[in-house]
Amino acid sequence: MIALVTGSSGLVGSELVTYLDERGWTVHGIDNNMRRDLFGEGGDTTASLRRLRDTTQRFTHHELDIRDSEGVLAIVREHRPHLIVHAAAQPSHDLAARRPRDDFEINAVATLGLLEAARRWTPESPFVFLSTNKVYGDSPNHVELVELETRWDYAQPALHDGIDESFPIDRSLHSLFGVSKAAADLLVQEYGLNFGLPTACFRAGCLTGSRHAAVELHGFLAYLARALRDGVPYRVYGHKGKQVRDNLHAHDVAAAIVAFAEEPRSGAVYNLGGGRANSVSMLEAIARLEELTDRPLDWTYVDEARQGDHVCYISDVRSFRADYPGWAPEVSLDDILSELATADSS
Repeated sequence: MIALVTGSSGLVGSELVTYLDERGWTVHGIDNNMRRDLFGEGGDTTASLRRLRDTTQRFTHHELDIRDSEGVLAIVREHRPHLIVHAAAQPSHDLAARRPRDDFEINAVATLGLLEAARRWTPESPFVFLSTNKVYGDSPNHVELVELETRWDYAQPALHDGIDESFPIDRSLHSLFGVSKAAADLLVQEYGLNFGLPTACFRAGCLTGSRHAAVELHGFLAYLARALRDGVPYRVYGHKGKQVRDNLHAHDVAAAIVAFAEEPRSGAVYNLGGGRANSVSMLEAIARLEELTDRPLDWTYVDEARQGDHVCYISDVRSFRADYPGWAPEVSLDDILSELATADSS
């Protein structure tokens, strides 16, 4: 079996390459370390690529900008992958406002090119797109919340399990990043519904793991852990530090992708995250990581929240679990925090 993974040196991409390689797949990865261009040295994925080359047996790296549609088409045409996973992205809504053209071309236009390549050369192969909960814009902020001692939470019992796929994406503030990802998300759905391609959009919450080249603008838990380990000053933006995210380890993302690939559907949309069990607020994460590292975090509070930032977001994953009952998050929040606390910053 042959897989094509874009963003193969990134967090999800590299985890998936390893996951598939261990199961006997031949994997072709597309990555040009654009993350370093976007985020500087902190976003450099060179070490991730080196690790993949050293530890995998059936992995081929293609140094290619995902925006090169002809280059992407040539790879798909030559290798005819049995699975395509599109994990490459410009992932920061803050950075998107400063580089809107790059953001839209990387997130939306490149997705169209990859879909066209799949339609022409591998129309029966599952196509998985790593979307984002930012497609919902700030709509999750409009539900009634209750303030607890260390976090915000949903006031309505019906939202106990979080935000599901029926949440509206219109009439909300998305950030330009949310717009580009929503455009790509809709394209992936339409190629499934119009052309019969087996496609899935995974609207992810916070995806994490020790292999994350996290920076302040992207990578909540991993960057927080790095700041603690390295003594880097940290800033908390708004919401009293009680903003909540659910977290899913990249290993569990890889398992979800393979579950879909084994029983694909056309035009599928799933929210994907760690759910309530893996949810944590900023204050709670700081306290737990300080405990695990036995050192204090040098942090300051910025009263102004980031534009479009979710106050409380927990992914309702019941839809995916109903279709794929064999999948469930295996890496607990405490395991994630322990892994990040002891990770090598290099």
